[in-house]
Amino acid sequence: MSDTGVSTTTSAGEGRPKRVRAGLSIQSKLLIMLLAVSLVSSVIVGAIGFMNGRQSLHDAAVDQLITIRSMRAAEITDAIEGIKRDASLNSRNLSAQTLSAEVNAGFEELQQQEVTPEERAQLETYYTDTFIPELEGRTGDQYGDSAFIPESPAGQYLQTKFTVENTDFDADYDTLLNDNDPGDGSTYAIASARYGDYFTRLVTEAGYEDALLMNLDGDVVFSAYKGAELGTNLLTGPYRDTTLAQAYVDAVATNSVSTVVLTDFERWIPSLNVPTMWVLSPVGSSSRITGVMAFQVSIETINNLTTGSEGWKEQGLGDTGEVYLVGRDDLMRSNARRLIEDPEHYEQLAINGGTPPSVAKRIVEVDGTVLLQPINTVAVADAQAGRSGTTTGRDYLGGDSVTAYAPLEIDGLDWVIVARIDSAEAFAPVSEFTRIVLLSLLGILLGVSLLSLLLAQVFTRPIHRLVGAVHRVAEGDLDVQVPQGSRDEFGDLGSAFNDMASSLRIKQELIEDQQAENEKLLLTLMPESVATKYKQGDETISEAHENVSVVFAELIGFDEYARGLSGDQEIGHLNTLMRGFDEAAEKAGVEKVRTLRGGYLASSGLVVPRVDNVRRSVDFARNLIGVIERFNAQNGSSIGLRAGVDTGTVTSGLVGRTSLAYDLWGDAVNLAYRVRSVTGEPGIYVSQNVYDRSREIFTFVEAGTVETHGKAETVWKVV
Repeated sequence: MSDTGVSTTTSAGEGRPKRVRAGLSIQSKLLIMLLAVSLVSSVIVGAIGFMNGRQSLHDAAVDQLITIRSMRAAEITDAIEGIKRDASLNSRNLSAQTLSAEVNAGFEELQQQEVTPEERAQLETYYTDTFIPELEGRTGDQYGDSAFIPESPAGQYLQTKFTVENTDFDADYDTLLNDNDPGDGSTYAIASARYGDYFTRLVTEAGYEDALLMNLDGDVVFSAYKGAELGTNLLTGPYRDTTLAQAYVDAVATNSVSTVVLTDFERWIPSLNVPTMWVLSPVGSSSRITGVMAFQVSIETINNLTTGSEGWKEQGLGDTGEVYLVGRDDLMRSNARRLIEDPEHYEQLAINGGTPPSVAKRIVEVDGTVLLQPINTVAVADAQAGRSGTTTGRDYLGGDSVTAYAPLEIDGLDWVIVARIDSAEAFAPVSEFTRIVLLSLLGILLGVSLLSLLLAQVFTRPIHRLVGAVHRVAEGDLDVQVPQGSRDEFGDLGSAFNDMASSLRIKQELIEDQQAENEKLLLTLMPESVATKYKQGDETISEAHENVSVVFAELIGFDEYARGLSGDQEIGHLNTLMRGFDEAAEKAGVEKVRTLRGGYLASSGLVVPRVDNVRRSVDFARNLIGVIERFNAQNGSSIGLRAGVDTGTVTSGLVGRTSLAYDLWGDAVNLAYRVRSVTGEPGIYVSQNVYDRSREIFTFVEAGTVETHGKAETVWKVV
């Protein structure tokens, strides 16, 4: 082996050394070096940029969620504090004080009045037939028929005047809101009629769900909507164990009109078990109080605060983010976004997240998650422990979420606020950044690879050019020529290759010319489809064809005309007629089958199926007569034409082995041949089938009959 790293062997026939490469080519080595340098540098730079960029995008996504949580917490806190301020102002003004004093007196007066048996029966009927069935239908629980009837005579009396009128819970509430006069002329009626519109305005303008007025004995002496709580006693009645009753006790105990008591959500039976929160404030003056006003805060008020009036996307929460509230009992205090947007799939999602199936079903039935949807996550546990922070993990619907949490600082409420968004959406910019970095690295590697290939090919360009030319010749491109720019061995090799390619091209052209002549001759003997099968090696070629029209035409008088002509003249005139026949066939869309000295066999619908093959065949026969007439006019001859036309099933194929002939046979061919000679006169004769299919197009006369399959068939002549 030489010091160049190339070994040599000697060819036995030539005695010349043959060089064999023992290692990588220079082009390969150059490619490896350039790619290695670019790969290492790109990976180092990309890794540094990727780590820094990924962390920045991750932090930005988390910071945005923290900002949304803080802003929404501030909005909720401000809104609830505003509700508390409004409740305090609404309960300490003169209208509230006067209403409380006069309604208390009127209620006390009604306590001395017993309800009649009819009124008692009316009240019992209302609860038995209307309120209790509606309540049980919405809660799924069972209640006693008289469980919610007030104990006091005044309470029973007021419910017979107002509450029993609420039979349509979706329509009658607004009517009762404006009906403040029982119409009995009592002290209560006068006070209620005079000051009741004050409660009406509070509900309609301030947005409360309801407003109640209690005296110091715990009696609900007035209600804006006059529901099932009217006239009941919060200390001894059916609602004594509610948070409203406890809040009432706390408010009265302060004996101060500046006191405001806020309750958590509870299911309020008079509102048909809808989750309700209350704001209570004593009524009276600085010297003494006369009662307590309670304002029912709508659940929609809280939901609008947490959902941003369902404008999640506009507020930076994308397609999956939401803010929700959770109480100390680990139950939601606001509606879930997924329930609002996709209630059909919420049940299964909640079950996947660990919610009991019965609870998930109930959530969908009532279309609300407040006091139903359990939230058992690390984020809620940390927030309930007084900590704020962020976490990534499984959420209450079983998906992966980024969560920002914190306790909600509102007196009277032990709530936490949670802002979450699906991890996939939150970190979508991170994934996009990763994709861009990877694509950039691939782009750099691709660019360097292309440049390396370009530089390496400069050294081996002549060889590549010659190899490419050889491949093109092998693929059949014999016009290829390689440039002879250099004056060295590569130039000599290129010149020799060009001479070889030129020689091959000339030989190929001669072969192709001969093949074209053979193809042309073959197509004069048979259709293209048959010729194709024949060239593929098929020896037995036949095909059955249905609905084919056959025309057999023969010349009459040509032999007499040709007696005075030489052989060349006879052939010339015959070729003139046959060319005219061929042109007529092509014009009519008819296929020539074969040509005899005195006859012509053609078909329509054989090679190309045609629905109008009968019409085309008759038209073709008529055109043949035109060809004969023109020939006679030009040559002074009196040649005639007799043609037969039939339609039906035929068979076509090649006949013979050494001397091939394409032919057509079958009943339609035989009948076309026979009908032409039924009278012996020139003309166009058709079978009964052709007549039946074209009698509305052409005019026929009966020409005779021909025997076929043991029966006579009428032959018709085209007029």
